[in-house]
Amino acid sequence: MSKGSVVVIDNGAGLCKAGFGGDRDPVAIVPNCVAKSPASKKWLVADELRAADTDVTSVSLRRPFDRGYLVNPELQREVWDRVIRTLLRVDPNHSSLLLVEPLFNPPSVQRVTDEIVFEDFGFRSLCVADSPSLVHLFEASRGHSHCHQTQCSLVVDCGFSFTHAAPVLQNFTLNYAVKRLDLGGKVLTNYLKELVSYRSVNVMDETLIIDHAKEKLCFVSLDVSRDLRLARRSGKQNPFKCTYVLPDGIEHTKGYVKDFDEAQRYLSLPYETLPTVSGQKEELTLSPSNLEKPEQRMKVDLLQNEFTLTNERFLVPEMLFHPADLGLAECIVRAVNSCHPLLHPVLYESILLTGGSTLFPRFAERLKMELRPLVPDDYQVKITSQEDPILGIWRGGSLLASSPDFESMCVSKSDYEELGSTRCRRRFFH
Repeated sequence: MSKGSVVVIDNGAGLCKAGFGGDRDPVAIVPNCVAKSPASKKWLVADELRAADTDVTSVSLRRPFDRGYLVNPELQREVWDRVIRTLLRVDPNHSSLLLVEPLFNPPSVQRVTDEIVFEDFGFRSLCVADSPSLVHLFEASRGHSHCHQTQCSLVVDCGFSFTHAAPVLQNFTLNYAVKRLDLGGKVLTNYLKELVSYRSVNVMDETLIIDHAKEKLCFVSLDVSRDLRLARRSGKQNPFKCTYVLPDGIEHTKGYVKDFDEAQRYLSLPYETLPTVSGQKEELTLSPSNLEKPEQRMKVDLLQNEFTLTNERFLVPEMLFHPADLGLAECIVRAVNSCHPLLHPVLYESILLTGGSTLFPRFAERLKMELRPLVPDDYQVKITSQEDPILGIWRGGSLLASSPDFESMCVSKSDYEELGSTRCRRRFFH
């Protein structure tokens, strides 16, 4: 085992990213959960779920997190043990830990986390950071013009459980201005499960498979009403129609897209509508012959091992932009308006996107379309997607862990034993 290193863990509710400070990429990116298939009594932990020969059909999932916060410390300890001792092969007694925690983490969860870090694993010291400040730090270090010059940005983190709009000033998250949507990747996956189960085949127990289908096939629409009309077409005239094949447990232990080129046809669709002679925009006309009939759509084969997606592909991400109450653009505007007026134009010009849900194609373009009418005309809106939204937070943590001042930001094990969790965090992290 390696000694004297700084371990960096971005402990997301969906994925756990772990590696060493100063490295470009983490050593391990694993599901933060354990699972067991119906045909086995063994629980698979973290990376074991991603083994090539692992059949993920109808697996039972148990996660340490629920609604964005740690609720099962024993399970988290089991996942970390697998990551730290087996994948990283590090000795915690001679290592420091930089841990990324959720925003507004309750004190009771903080105390439990500190117990795991110091008492169960015995790390030498601990530094706690939040995701927006690390994203800002990483982008500023890469020379992002506005982040570097103004030391100010607005980080939009679309994670597994929540979506946050968080203003950051000089590497500090302005907690009083952070706004949250109770929507994340988990909700989108559950919604896709419901749509597919109602329209095609029952997949309510196939969380990992549908999560993969969502990542591969869903996208953000720039014109929902137009795309809904196109999705009514039948056969190859429907540019969104694609097929996802379920694993059979024999030849294929993972699901896959049947024809990926066919699934990408929507990317070639123009979104600019041409004005007609009368000055009105040209509308798409659909003849009865090329419309898909309802009975064709609702016909279900209980023995099929595949399902077809059409409008589900863009209706699922649409939840982020038009939920029941507050959309993402409105959430961003409220976060900016909670800050000092002098920061408003700077924040709108320095919007950073991170988190797995921002990987949907055309996410940034749609967000700008939604945001532009809500922002004063004399303000510019500039949205930047991270190079890798999954790893952006971890890379910021790696950069912080390699800085000369890192040890001064840490709580040592002796401080924890003398002062306790609450007083240590109050002294070092606030």
